[in-house]
Amino acid sequence: MGSLEHSKSMQVKWNITNTVVCLPLKGLIAQRWQLMSDTMKNSVRSSVTQSGDQTVLRTDDVTKKFGGLTAVDAVNIEVNKGEIVGLIGPNGAGKSTLFNCITGALDADDGRVYLQDEDVTNWPEYKIARAGIGRMFQETRIFGAMSVRKNLLLAAQEGDANIGRLLRRPDESLISRSEELLEYVDLGGLAETPAGQLSFGQQKLTEFIMELMAEPNLLLMDEPAGGINPSMLENLIEYIRTANEDEEATIFLIEHNMDFVMEVADRIYVLAHGERIAEGTPDEIQNNQRVLDAYLGREWSCRQSQIWVLDLILNRTTHPSWKCVMSLPDTVIRLSYMI
Repeated sequence: MGSLEHSKSMQVKWNITNTVVCLPLKGLIAQRWQLMSDTMKNSVRSSVTQSGDQTVLRTDDVTKKFGGLTAVDAVNIEVNKGEIVGLIGPNGAGKSTLFNCITGALDADDGRVYLQDEDVTNWPEYKIARAGIGRMFQETRIFGAMSVRKNLLLAAQEGDANIGRLLRRPDESLISRSEELLEYVDLGGLAETPAGQLSFGQQKLTEFIMELMAEPNLLLMDEPAGGINPSMLENLIEYIRTANEDEEATIFLIEHNMDFVMEVADRIYVLAHGERIAEGTPDEIQNNQRVLDAYLGREWSCRQSQIWVLDLILNRTTHPSWKCVMSLPDTVIRLSYMI
């Protein structure tokens, strides 16, 4: 917002809208790659997968700063096996930054990240992925020149960190699995189509089933409903629920579409200004006054009005009048300054 000297009056209204490459390598070379990759995979994943604990992901006071800005401020979250957990908050609340600290895209400045009680704090991204965390981004990350089917087959092999399998024809079980998932999201008729020719919504579905091919312990989804045609949202909710129930997928997702996240999530965390301000069921979150304040901007506006009044007292005492009026209901905030 500009300072008082740049505007005579201001009205702000806040609301929530409900709105393979086949190479001729065989025999000994492929076998050696198989052995090397299996050893690498087991060394990273063994301690993570053998745990029987129900907590899949836990962060303890995770903090990330950029210069003087604290983007994530001592955030604690837990995601249990078999849950769908939502993460919401206004733009700039620190949601994607928290995801980046969890997946190794950014190093946390303080705090710890645990995957099934294994401390994975500040591990590199490839190691986090091999430990069992999959991630979907706001912008799809697919191989546009490859067919949809080959994207799925490659994702399964990448998830296994198995170079030997990457150089050979995929197992029949993987081919069968890819066909099953393609039919599951109604993309069976596009299996041989280059993925880059699909619509954005279809590309998101492709990326979703690519992650399911890799069978992660935990799937992080960054705004899965973003950019999707509204007519596809109900289908996407059904796909996520089915993956959770039938595929036993544990999902942690960021979402701005409130209708979507309230319908699909079991529990929800709320961030504002980098801090965790609430946690609970969808019903509890919808009735949490602090969450409503964060989205409607009342806390921010009160702080700003105090700053402006102080500025007035210190620097504008010669002006004949000023007014700061907060009207009801809380969805409308009027701040005005009259010279």
